Amino acid sequence: MNAEAYQHVLVPLDVSDEARQVLARARDLATRYGSRLTLLHVVEPVIIDTSYDLIGPLPVEIDAPLLERGRDFLQRIAREFDLGDAKQQVELGPVKGTILEYAKENGVDLIVIGTHGRHGVKLLLGSTANAVLHGTPCDVHAVRIHENGESD
Repeated sequence: MNAEAYQHVLVPLDVSDEARQVLARARDLATRYGSRLTLLHVVEPVIIDTSYDLIGPLPVEIDAPLLERGRDFLQRIAREFDLGDAKQQVELGPVKGTILEYAKENGVDLIVIGTHGRHGVKLLLGSTANAVLHGTPCDVHAVRIHENGESD
């Protein structure tokens, strides 16, 4: 591996089928460069405003099932792509800011992210990809998501 090679590739994923297109590209790049690969799923905190007193405080933790769903998805997709050594990280926070913060704090030098669309990973990562592209000091590889499941 040369000095120009990427050392740590971050792949932000949501829990959609389209995430597989992004991960396939990230796996290929990580293999090509001999890079460490981290799968990241970010859960936006659920905020309930009870200021109108029509709804009392909810007794259940709403974020916990979403975090667990994210962990389960990352485990499944890592097995599907045979990524036994890839780190799997689930975080709670604003998606864009959490991706950027994770990249900066963990020495990420390439982020592979899905690009614009209408649903699933495409809806989540359309504006997110733009924010990541303009907010991170590392390289960003954008994967165009296609309806038929094939990426460019």
